[in-house]
Amino acid sequence: MALLKVLLLLLGLGVSVNSGVSLQKRIIGGQNCDDGERLHHVRLESSNGDERIRCGGSLIHPEWILTSAQCWTSEPGWTNVAMLKVHPRTVIHYNQVIRHNPVIYTHRHHQHDIMLLKLQTPVSDVPVARLPNCRRLMNVVQVSQIHQTYGHIFYAGAPNKDICRTDYGGAAVHNGMIYGVISFGHPECACQRPLMIMDVCKYLDWIRYTTGIQ
Repeated sequence: MALLKVLLLLLGLGVSVNSGVSLQKRIIGGQNCDDGERLHHVRLESSNGDERIRCGGSLIHPEWILTSAQCWTSEPGWTNVAMLKVHPRTVIHYNQVIRHNPVIYTHRHHQHDIMLLKLQTPVSDVPVARLPNCRRLMNVVQVSQIHQTYGHIFYAGAPNKDICRTDYGGAAVHNGMIYGVISFGHPECACQRPLMIMDVCKYLDWIRYTTGIQ
């Protein structure tokens, strides 16, 4: 099964790590990014006291983050925070509480697993990820299909490589452009089933309309 090559470089960025050893314990077949790579990656954290849920996301505009809808917790008492500049070799410079309601794609009263979050304060010194040129995707992924629960998806897999739970919402990138948002994996049976990835090309008009990206 075909795999977006760069997806493998993103695995594990949604978790907090303290050393190369701990990083290797959490990443299945992953590898370190170079210092200048994936600076658009965002760590999303929902917390309620000592309870925390972590996800990934991508800055696609100075004010907007693209991620999975399952990365938002709306129950009373929970706080949703976006942490920017979370490259493993950099210090976190931005930590914003998300106060705006999320924008989740909805079709015929059914929510798909793709979401846009608006920052309270735009950021100016974090490079954003580019939206895809869908005409040039070619043979990188399997044909997109509609999943009854999640929405428009494709699958990706490679021998001895997989994601962890906190990778949900992270980006599948090809040639510097986001083609997918990680929606669902199978950490309990790692490397045995393909990843489910939201097909960004199918939501491109909605993303552009919501964010104002041209």
